[in-house]
Amino acid sequence: MPSQITTATFMKMKQQGKKITTLTAYDYPFARILDQAGIDSILVGDSLGMVVQGRETTLPVTMNEMLYHTAMVARACQRALVIGDMPFMSYQGALNDAVQNAGRFLKEAGASAVKLEGGADVCPVITALAKAGIPVQAHIGLTPQSVHQMGGFRVQRDEERLLKDAKDVEAAGAFSVVLEGIPSPISEKITQALKIPTIGIGAGPHCDGQVLVLHDMLGINDRFLPKFVKKYADLAAAAGKGVADYIEEVQQGRFPSDEYEYK
Repeated sequence: MPSQITTATFMKMKQQGKKITTLTAYDYPFARILDQAGIDSILVGDSLGMVVQGRETTLPVTMNEMLYHTAMVARACQRALVIGDMPFMSYQGALNDAVQNAGRFLKEAGASAVKLEGGADVCPVITALAKAGIPVQAHIGLTPQSVHQMGGFRVQRDEERLLKDAKDVEAAGAFSVVLEGIPSPISEKITQALKIPTIGIGAGPHCDGQVLVLHDMLGINDRFLPKFVKKYADLAAAAGKGVADYIEEVQQGRFPSDEYEYK
């Protein structure tokens, strides 16, 4: 049985200078592949709204949808730390509601932690969740749930504000923080300033770990890809060829052949 990755493992890896690997996943088959490959953490991101549901933003994703996908991922994992992403308006209201919603990720879906977006403004929520025994991964910089407020998906360059947000979420009780869409020199300063690990996405090589959207890095997503995405495979092309070959063989009567028949 592989050793289970925990929030304490994250802290130990930062102290030892070991990079933390994270990818998103939204279902059992892919989560099983990632877990068996040795990924440290799986984020069940509200990015599923765009990646799986075909929406333009993450905003319409609901709590029930997030719990549904998180439960599938958690069932597949023996090693990876599973983090459920709190969707828009699941934590921006009353603190008690935020705690109840976050607790459902652990109690009903089997996650080990939750992630939420925001800096100083969400620190009261982070503190309330931490007091309730719910590990929280913070997320600062480019925060997709605030896309309308930010005026689009823009790189964040306000070093003073970003440093303050990072220190504030650490003080509030977050066990790690995602840095998204932040220039590398600023991310490096943040990483050096914090005791908790930083997980970068479009934030350069100096973070304590990295995260990418699975469907982007495997070449499944045919939408626009940000500059920071490296495609490690082209599954869309491979799948397209497989489907085309199937269509051709069925149309020509070559499938099913004898070896695929019951006698």
